[in-house]
Amino acid sequence: MEKLKEKIINEGRVREGNILKVDCFLNHQMDIKFLNEVGQEFRERFNGQKIDKILTIEASGIGIAAIASQYFDFAPVVFAKKTESLNLDKEVYESEVHSFTKKRTYKVRVGKQFLSEGENVLIIDDFLAMGCAAKGMIDIVKQSGANLVGIGIVIEKGFQEGRSVLEGMGARVESLAIIDRFEDNKVVFK
Repeated sequence: MEKLKEKIINEGRVREGNILKVDCFLNHQMDIKFLNEVGQEFRERFNGQKIDKILTIEASGIGIAAIASQYFDFAPVVFAKKTESLNLDKEVYESEVHSFTKKRTYKVRVGKQFLSEGENVLIIDDFLAMGCAAKGMIDIVKQSGANLVGIGIVIEKGFQEGRSVLEGMGARVESLAIIDRFEDNKVVFK
């Protein structure tokens, strides 16, 4: 997606430790007009696929998934919660997810009433690096007996192992921009 690459080059910032900051348009402040184009692109990538639910993880994936939902006949968006809460039902699917950027392991949970056996589920998230968040969501989809249609990623760090891990699990991965490397504080795309 060329417009995404342009936004990354013009508005993104590379930080030490292979961190790409795109918080000005993707995961802190959100450019809604642009995210509509992201949603349309996900629809094109998964054209012809019946999607019953879109699954993401809090917090950065929620806005992206919600906007993309309108291009999948307003499929409900379900998000895995990272924290226990009094208002979360006790009947949940649960998986562990390690965050390398936060250097922390979370248990993520989805209420069992929100994913059902036989439903077609599309996972959407903002970044793919090591694949940990997506692996946790795949685990939840499997626990529910739902069918994983694929994983839509806005930005993939192609130099890390996430894609090979997920494809090794049998998942279809569609990334809108794939970064080959960071060079002199600049992004180089595949």
